[in-house]
Amino acid sequence: MTAPTVPTVPIVSTAPSPRSPLSPRSGAGTATDTARTGSPELLRSVFRQHAAGVAVITAEDGGRPVGFTATSLNSVSADPPLLSFAISTGASSWPALRDSEYLGVHILGEHQRELAGLFARSGADRFGPPTGWAAGPHGVPVLDGVLAWLVCRVVARVPAGEHRVIIAEAVVGDPAGEGRPLLYHQGRFNALRD
Repeated sequence: MTAPTVPTVPIVSTAPSPRSPLSPRSGAGTATDTARTGSPELLRSVFRQHAAGVAVITAEDGGRPVGFTATSLNSVSADPPLLSFAISTGASSWPALRDSEYLGVHILGEHQRELAGLFARSGADRFGPPTGWAAGPHGVPVLDGVLAWLVCRVVARVPAGEHRVIIAEAVVGDPAGEGRPLLYHQGRFNALRD
């Protein structure tokens, strides 16, 4: 299946701007006393502190369903209804997402930890039993039992290092699933606590 050409937007690099040190409060050091130089490990360490929702992204690839777990899902715009997520160009699902015009976005519930783990595991049979799914609008695989789902049309694939940020417009969906959202924090899938 060959999708229509979708613009790829180049990222413009800018030089870092100098920062002034923060003024210490009485009896306290500056925030820069414990600051570390930017690095992949620093970014990973900081984002381990960030709780994120868990989604599964799906697409159809020559009659075969593909998908992966994403914690980078973001709402971009309400009008038009746009969202974004990132995918590594080394991911097994990347060729399908690179070539697909439509994709599925599924918000997982706390009862779906195993499903999140399955779609995050390399080499797993993600659409075999016990995964419940059906072909939805535009042939996109739609998962059963999720809190909400959307079928979206890809509008851009933006290069970002070894990843692409996919920007997609919601076409059809269902927000009526029951339950509470699954979260990703400190490298684990977690239930929301009161």
